[in-house]
Amino acid sequence: MDTKPLTIDGFLYTVPAPGDGPGTARFQMVVSPTDDAADDVVWSCTTSDPRIAYALLTDIQDGDLLHVSGFLTQFDDPAQPARLAVDDLEVLAPAPARALQEMVLDRYGDYVVVFDADTEAVPVFTAAGHWVGTAKDPDAIGTLIENHERVNGGDG
Repeated sequence: MDTKPLTIDGFLYTVPAPGDGPGTARFQMVVSPTDDAADDVVWSCTTSDPRIAYALLTDIQDGDLLHVSGFLTQFDDPAQPARLAVDDLEVLAPAPARALQEMVLDRYGDYVVVFDADTEAVPVFTAAGHWVGTAKDPDAIGTLIENHERVNGGDG
């Protein structure tokens, strides 16, 4: 068995699960050493630090970008995967989907609108993802869609 210190940045790949004992957790991270998805590596990780385990089980979500440090254990049996025992964890960036928690997507026929509680303006897209424009408020959505269809003949 070989053990080496290791620090990596990667995305949380699976929902963290409680570990074998109290104050422990296990999870997987996907690390992309290049921009090619074929080079992605999934790391099996564990922690016995109760502070990190609590954060993993309560605050951290799939897709969060993490910076972890610990010790990588490579077993003598090549069939057994290497494991990273994490003793330090930092969230570098939350998963992009979190930004949508304060927003609501709604469908208007062949159009999709995004309501945001923080603003009156309403972005409008076609269902195919093409930009239509921004309605100044919810009452102006119909006019924006009518103008788009008049100019473009519909695009849903």
